[in-house]
Amino acid sequence: MSRSLQQDFNVDEITHQPKGLAKWTPFALFQISLYFGLCFVGLTTFENVFFSPATKQITFVIGILGIWRYGWWFTHAVRAWIYGKFVYPSMRDAGKKVWDDGWRPRHLHFMMTTYKEHRDITEKVIRSICREIRDAGVPGTIWLGSGDRFDEDLISNLLAREWSDLDVTLHVVRQNQPGKRLAIGLVLRAMSRGDVEDDDLIIFMDGDFILAKNAVGACLPLFKLYPDLQACTTDEEVLCIGPRWIANWLTMRFAQRRLAMQSHSLSGRVLTLTGRMSVFRANHLTKLKFIRLLEADHLEHWLWGKFRFLSGDDKSTWYYMLQSGCRMLYVPDAMGYTVEVIEGSGMDRMVQNFRRWSGNMLRNGSRALALGPGRMPFFIWWCLLDQRVSMWTMLVSPVLAVCTTFLYDPYYIFGYVVFICITRMLLSLFLYRYARKVDLSYPFILYFNQLINASVKVYCIFRLSKQRWSNRGDQRAGEGDGLLATLQNLMASYLTLLYVTMLFVGVCLMAGLIEPPSGLMIAHVLGLPA
Repeated sequence: MSRSLQQDFNVDEITHQPKGLAKWTPFALFQISLYFGLCFVGLTTFENVFFSPATKQITFVIGILGIWRYGWWFTHAVRAWIYGKFVYPSMRDAGKKVWDDGWRPRHLHFMMTTYKEHRDITEKVIRSICREIRDAGVPGTIWLGSGDRFDEDLISNLLAREWSDLDVTLHVVRQNQPGKRLAIGLVLRAMSRGDVEDDDLIIFMDGDFILAKNAVGACLPLFKLYPDLQACTTDEEVLCIGPRWIANWLTMRFAQRRLAMQSHSLSGRVLTLTGRMSVFRANHLTKLKFIRLLEADHLEHWLWGKFRFLSGDDKSTWYYMLQSGCRMLYVPDAMGYTVEVIEGSGMDRMVQNFRRWSGNMLRNGSRALALGPGRMPFFIWWCLLDQRVSMWTMLVSPVLAVCTTFLYDPYYIFGYVVFICITRMLLSLFLYRYARKVDLSYPFILYFNQLINASVKVYCIFRLSKQRWSNRGDQRAGEGDGLLATLQNLMASYLTLLYVTMLFVGVCLMAGLIEPPSGLMIAHVLGLPA
C-alpha cells in the first residue's frame, strides 16, 4: 500500500457493553415480538405445505435433521453458560488472589508481526502493549517481526517519544523472505537465542490487534494457578471500517465465537489459538520442533502432493498443543479489538475470508481427527468430526426444499422460508447474549453465513492446496500451471460435481422424492441376465 494513500482511521476502543435491560430494551423486545408475529402469519398462510400427503415425509426428514443440529447448538449453549457462569468465575477469583498475593511473571514477551499497517492502528496497538506492561509491573520485550522499514521506524519512534520511562525493549527481526509464517519463525529463533526462560509468558499477537485494558493481566495468573496450562486464547471484538452489513456479519461471527469457545473450554481445550492474540508458556515455543512446524507446516495430499500452508499459523500452534496433550483455555474477559479495514468489494472480502478460514480448518481438521479421541477429551474430538459433517448436512434442507418445490408443491419454498426465519431467530436469541446489542439482521445473516460457509467448504475440501491471503500483499499458493495442474484441477472439479450430485440424489432418495432403481433396471445397465 502506498504511504500517500494511507488514511486516518478512528479506532477508538468500544467501552460501552450494555447488559440486562440496557440491551433488552422495550423496543428490542417489540421488534422480536413483531418478527415472530409476522412469522406466525406466514406459517398459518402456508399451513398445509408441510404436512400434505405429498410432502410430509420431506418435512419429517428436515425436522429430524433440524432437531439434531439445533440440539447440538443447544448443547454448546448450555456448556457455554456453565463455563461463563460457574467455571471461569472461580478461575478468575483464584487468579485474582494469586495476583493480589504478589505473584508476577519474570518477564513478558510480545511476539508481534506487522506488514505495512495503517499508522493509527499501529500506534494504538503499541500503546495498548505498553499499558499492559506497565500495569503488570514487570519488564517487557516487543519482538517485532517486520517486513518494512516504515513500521519499524514508526514503532521505535513512538516508544522513544511516549514510553521512555517504561522498562520495555524493542527487538526488530527483519524477515528476508515473504510470509507471516517465516516472520514468526525468525522471531522465535531469535527468542530461542535470547533471554527467554521456560516459564516466561509469550503473547502472540497481530499488528492490527488492540489490547483492551487488562487483556494480558486477566491471563497471566492462570499460568501460575494451573501448571499444566500451556496456552490460552482471548475474546475479540471487531472495529469494522467498511460497509455496515459487513460489520453486522463480523459482530455476529464474534458472538458465535464466544459461545463456541466457552463450550470448548469447558473440556480444557479449544479449537483454535487465535493468532490475533494468544498467550503461551515459553517452554514449547522455543523448541526447534515447534518452530519448524510453524514456519514450514505442510500437508501430504493424494491429489495435490506436498504443499506448504500459507496462512493459518494459529491452527498450526493449536495442532502442536493438541497433539502434545496440552491444556488450553479461553479467557472471556481478556478483550482485544480486531481492526478490519474493508477496501474494495465487501462481498469479495467475505468470500476470501471464508476460503481462508475454511481452508485452514479443513487442512488441520483431518490430521487432528486422526489423533483419535484418546489424545484429547472426547467432546473436542466429536466437535472436530462435527465440523466435517456439518458442511454437508447444512446443504440438505435447502436441497430438499428446492427439489420439493419443483417436483410437488410450488408453495413449499415459502413455507421453508418461514421455517428458516423462525429457527434462525431462535438461534439468534442465544447469540444476543454474547453480542453488544439485539440486531434483527442476525437471523438472516446467520442463515446466509451458514449456507455460504458450507458451500465454500465443499469447494475447498477438494482444493486444499489453493490458498490466498489478501491481508499481506495478496499472497497466493497452489495456482500452478502446465499439464499436471490442469489435470489436478479437472479431477477436483469432477470430485466436486460427483459429491454434490451424490448429495442431491441421496437426499432425494431419503425423502422419497425419487424412486430407487429397480433390480431389473440395475441388471439391464450392468448387462446381467434379468
